[in-house]
Amino acid sequence: MGLLYIVLIAIAILQIYPLIWLFELSLKTNQEVFGMSPFALPKHPQWSNYVDAWTSGNIKSYFFNSVWYTIVAVVLTLILASFVTFALTRMQWKLKGFILALFMAAYMIPLHSTLIPLFNIFNHAHLINNPLSIIISYVTFNLPITVMILLGFYKSLPREIEEAAIMDGCSVHRLFFRITLPMTAPVLSTAAIINMIYNWNEFVFVNTFINSEKWKTLTVGVNNFVGQYLTDWGAIGATLVISILPILIAYIFLSDRIIEGLAAGSVKG
Repeated sequence: MGLLYIVLIAIAILQIYPLIWLFELSLKTNQEVFGMSPFALPKHPQWSNYVDAWTSGNIKSYFFNSVWYTIVAVVLTLILASFVTFALTRMQWKLKGFILALFMAAYMIPLHSTLIPLFNIFNHAHLINNPLSIIISYVTFNLPITVMILLGFYKSLPREIEEAAIMDGCSVHRLFFRITLPMTAPVLSTAAIINMIYNWNEFVFVNTFINSEKWKTLTVGVNNFVGQYLTDWGAIGATLVISILPILIAYIFLSDRIIEGLAAGSVKG
């Protein structure tokens, strides 16, 4: 058992050290980056690198674009996925199996194979360089996995509560919003976290559909910043730290909810 703990601690250190090294890089000057060992600590931490990245590198604008893209897309995805899952598990209609098969098939479609068709569609709809193209893409590609997560949880919910509500004269709409949806809060939080991580880290859609600096997200903004300030390694490190910090904090505090929600969603009723 002691040997197992030693191995696990060594693996944890190997996983965490790149983040520590990146933080050290963000506090160095160019002279320290090229004139010292890559593993050396900064002699005089340059906290101004973060100020330069936030202001001069336009990271502030990219950051807030990422925030509101992520929030809007997550909310829309959860609402639409809840509608779909409720219809698939609680209603009887002819094409239910076919629609479920479509969502499962959509989950297997590679993202990169859709870029050219999506670009043509958005171009004809005049949505290139428009935030709507990003939000629509996020919602569309996150719907299948979100429906799959919710599906198992919905099947495990007791139907007796819903049947009692129907007997009391509750309409389908009130049944969904007042009873079923609140009961799915644990798995919704899990789906929200998974969607948030994907949307925050997404690069391909923004890089393909957005050209204006005004609407770019943090992931693409970091890429532009690296190309423009290639020699300012401290500012580059600060930009990367800013980009990973929100998702790292979310993972540290909410990782248990992800595991619990996925386990709950795997239960079949």
